Amino acid sequence: MSVSISDLVRVRARHPEAIAEAASRRARRPLLDDRGRLMIIAADHPARGALAVGDQKLAMASRVDLLERLVLALSRPGVDGVLATADILEDLLLLGALENKVVIGSMNRGGLAGAAFELDDRFTGHRAEDIDRLRFDAGKLLLRIDHDDEGSLSTLFSTARAIDAMAARRLPVFVEPFLSSRVDGRVRNDLSAEAVTTSIAIASGLAGTSAYTWLKVPVTADPDDMAQVMETSTLPAVLLGGEVNGDQEGAYERWRKALRLPTVQGLVVGRSLLYPADGDVGQAVDTAVGLL
Repeated sequence: MSVSISDLVRVRARHPEAIAEAASRRARRPLLDDRGRLMIIAADHPARGALAVGDQKLAMASRVDLLERLVLALSRPGVDGVLATADILEDLLLLGALENKVVIGSMNRGGLAGAAFELDDRFTGHRAEDIDRLRFDAGKLLLRIDHDDEGSLSTLFSTARAIDAMAARRLPVFVEPFLSSRVDGRVRNDLSAEAVTTSIAIASGLAGTSAYTWLKVPVTADPDDMAQVMETSTLPAVLLGGEVNGDQEGAYERWRKALRLPTVQGLVVGRSLLYPADGDVGQAVDTAVGLL
């Protein structure tokens, strides 16, 4: 599908109410269909200033290119939905690409990549009331915890209250937890088994109820550790695809093994499928769907 930026801008400038109208009439589906598995395409990176893919620093900067990749990915059989910020989801609404798809609003994007305040990750994206008003299906939030950064406490507190707000509306929320630290001034996530286990334990206990909480977890540095790591919680979980660093086949194998675990219900993958090394978005998505 070819995306016309002129058409999108014309509607946004002259008929902004068209977004709410498209949301109100969008055909919806359950979070989990008869397969009981989820394949979600993630595209909430730009709002945190994270535009790079590999060594291409501005790979995600072209909105038309990103939208065309998303529309293609969402059209592939077995793709259940998309995770993104308001601007991207509203473009997709206007393009009619979200019919019968799971739509997940990204909630906290205030921890800008590389910023001194990165770990004070404020909720600058969707609020629970926005997700409810637009008839979206779930929310997602990022929870990075650095024991040496006081900003993490603010993020923990606001995360708990956001989970409460979503649960009050009976809306699922996907919590993506990490133990993090600064290395040469940059925030790095610890993917060791001990760190991922600890982050899951912390995330699972947040808020007044966990009834609507899902986890979005990375595959550990040693994939063989995942079975024990995922015993930390009974909350349903999806795997975070993350960067594949050129080893697409290796990533597929790590995901395949982890998808066999009882709490793991699916995959949420972004840049590695939207911007595969060989440029074939459809094939990359189809291969990932095949793992489910």
